[in-house]
Amino acid sequence: MAYTAQLTEAASDFHERLFPGFVSDFLRTDPEFIERFDNFAFDEVVSTGELSDRTRMLCWLATLLGCQGIDEFRGMVNAALNMGVEPEAIQEVVYQATAYLGIGRVFPFLKAKNELFEAHGIELPLVEQATTTPDEASRYEGGEKAQVAAIGEQMRGYAERGNPDYPHIAQWLVKNCFGDYYTRGGLTIAEREMCTFCYIAAQGGCEA
Repeated sequence: MAYTAQLTEAASDFHERLFPGFVSDFLRTDPEFIERFDNFAFDEVVSTGELSDRTRMLCWLATLLGCQGIDEFRGMVNAALNMGVEPEAIQEVVYQATAYLGIGRVFPFLKAKNELFEAHGIELPLVEQATTTPDEASRYEGGEKAQVAAIGEQMRGYAERGNPDYPHIAQWLVKNCFGDYYTRGGLTIAEREMCTFCYIAAQGGCEA
């Protein structure tokens, strides 16, 4: 007789919230694995701490970008939408990752996000979230404000304090990472900081 996975009520309930009506074929092919994974991930982990559904989903999406888990990312975008996370928030998790992972790693996720949104009937492009304009002055000003808001007053004037051998690195941090991304709507500064932590930690080798 085939083994039947023994899922806790909490794990089953949370899975149903993520994927309403979906029955994984892994319950047929890998029931022992699904039993251990679902009971841990969707019961023990979820019941530990006090993360909101939105925060948890943003963390999961950012972590999947960081570790390049494209297949699971596809499933979790669907789950995030099912859990009520706004398309704009999901999109911003993908956009901001570019500053930390590079376009080579983000591009497949950008395409997957668009395919999934359109499959859900979400019209693209979404409403604009930029609060800076493409000119350098706007990006510098907005980026510095975002740096100060996120880190503190010590970041004021950071663009001029870079290493003289490669001053563009500090300038790019202000203009691009903060000016182009942290200034956008869709996520709060705190949520962007959290996503950044997830991108970096999920890549590994981030002890420094």
